[in-house]
Amino acid sequence: MPRSLVLGNGNVLIGFDRYGRVRDFHFPHVGLENQTADCIHRIGIWVDGTYSWVGEGWDVRTNYDGETLVSRIDAENRELNISLHFRDTVYNEDNVFIRRITIENRWNRNRSIRIFFNQQFEISGLNHGNTAYYDPDFASIIHYRGRRIFLVTGAHLDGRSFDDYSVGVFNIEGKEGTWRDAEDGVLSKNPVEHGSVDSTIGFHHDIPAMSSSTFDYIIIAARDLSEIKTLWKEIKLKTPNHMVETTANYWRAWVNKNQVNLIDIDTRLEDLFKKSLLIIRTHVDNGGAIIASGDSDILQYGRDTYNYMWPRDGALTAIALDRMGYIEVTNRFFEFCNKVLSEEGYLHHKYQSDGSLGSSWHPWVYNDKKQLAIQEDETALVLHALWNHYALHHNLEFIEKIYNPFVKKIADFLYFYRDEKTGLPYGSYDLWEEKFGTSTFTAATVYAALRAASNFADVLGKKEESEKYDQGAREVKEGILAHLYDEKLGCFVKLIDTRGGEMHVDRTIDVSSFYGPYRFGVLPKDDERIKKSFETVVNKLSFSTTGDHGHIGGIARHENDPYHRKDAHITGNPWFLTTLWLHQYQIAIAETKKDLEMVRDGFKWVCDRALPSGIMSEQLDPHTGEQISVAPLTWSHAEFINTILDYLDKAKHIR
Repeated sequence: MPRSLVLGNGNVLIGFDRYGRVRDFHFPHVGLENQTADCIHRIGIWVDGTYSWVGEGWDVRTNYDGETLVSRIDAENRELNISLHFRDTVYNEDNVFIRRITIENRWNRNRSIRIFFNQQFEISGLNHGNTAYYDPDFASIIHYRGRRIFLVTGAHLDGRSFDDYSVGVFNIEGKEGTWRDAEDGVLSKNPVEHGSVDSTIGFHHDIPAMSSSTFDYIIIAARDLSEIKTLWKEIKLKTPNHMVETTANYWRAWVNKNQVNLIDIDTRLEDLFKKSLLIIRTHVDNGGAIIASGDSDILQYGRDTYNYMWPRDGALTAIALDRMGYIEVTNRFFEFCNKVLSEEGYLHHKYQSDGSLGSSWHPWVYNDKKQLAIQEDETALVLHALWNHYALHHNLEFIEKIYNPFVKKIADFLYFYRDEKTGLPYGSYDLWEEKFGTSTFTAATVYAALRAASNFADVLGKKEESEKYDQGAREVKEGILAHLYDEKLGCFVKLIDTRGGEMHVDRTIDVSSFYGPYRFGVLPKDDERIKKSFETVVNKLSFSTTGDHGHIGGIARHENDPYHRKDAHITGNPWFLTTLWLHQYQIAIAETKKDLEMVRDGFKWVCDRALPSGIMSEQLDPHTGEQISVAPLTWSHAEFINTILDYLDKAKHIR
């Protein structure tokens, strides 16, 4: 189930499902330690002897307040004549999650309404050894395990605390949890449990006919009780409403920090543009890591989540953030990469946001011989992004500081990790993490990275190193043109594999094989080989299927893509980012306003496929157009930002 909303502050990342229920609660790092695992924080209503959990049967709409990371959720139950209105945020200054809820009685008589909030924490991803208890000093429920503590509380607007509570166990000893205890409208007030524990708190409201009542629900995340006590006092002093409003003000200032002239896009695109920036920011850890997605639901269908930093995704996201002027954020990203860089000068497959290695399925041997279990484009793209960072901000002292331990180390690895005969990089895994060899995309990123290294060396007066890296880049380019373009195919090949002593060519049509040589400067946009590759990709990978929501559209990654494949008769699923790649090329070759019209149609396609909250997934169902795989995918939003900025630059140039 795609996430309908995400909120965060760089330490906490919370994901909501389509019913507005908390499904992900990452703390103390973005993407690391999902404290809810695969659990659901339920919301229930008891009225007139009837109980209903928010979910099926409720009409729920989710969105954000304009230009903020403050969400609005409206949930209506027509049978009960009840509406719930949530205004939620993660406080930008501290690790506090605040929900301000208004219950609306839509009947023409007075009613007694009780609302219940159930919390299921699997602290540090473990469903045992947890404790929860009612704390009378804080008038709160406290869940803890080791250095992870969560205080759950709430209050009516007159200052009264919640009216009912219970602590219990779930998914053990035949018990489902205290959420079942709530279904008669009364909780047992059990004060403590340990093991696999949950808790429920209740708020009682007597609401006149056609009137409403408002209250606050709060979760504090901390590492020890003293921090909990400090934050609890801060909330009492500042008030939840003040914290929500100041957080909204902060994010409005943040998203409008760099006043981009958006005259050439309509309000719908502008809204999605700003939402994408904010959604990206929720996936940036304050330690510098930029994770792929906080959505944990994919774990139900595979062996792991996307809660990691892939250096590739991070680098391309950093480019978008740098273009928007968020140098403080991108500085931390490059510092993170500097810290985790291997002694050999390459970056590994992926990382957790604390800098530790992420999981991987790439083997280190092939036919009993060692091979590098990396995707070399990830290393190259970080260096390419760093040059983009410097070219925009000219922060020379930062570059001088990391030149030897980072820039030079990467550049030397890329320079020497090449085949002397072809000039091309030795094999590694392709950007889709599927095949081993020298892919066109990876070779193009290595070319760009060596050019970046040459530029850095030149800026710092290191002439010999500048010439060396420039020579390496030229040799990579010559190798790409000599070995990776197939005239008969009308496209650059996917990859070559020389591990068996002979050159095996994979001629699978892959959108990245077109995109790499164009985007990273191997060939100019009007080169015939680029034009032919573009046409081949469009002909082979475009979607013409029609579903419930009209023409589906979009571009698949490559021929016969098996990942989350919905139909064996279709080459694969359309992806947001691959579709945006083609629009980037259309923008690049546009010469008139009329040329840009087809791109505007493409932007409409993106807006139509995004959720109302702006969230974009990885892929779409080729028959229905519904979002599948993880959502949000940071990379999708980054490519949207980059594409819009390309469009604005070209529109300004034409104008």
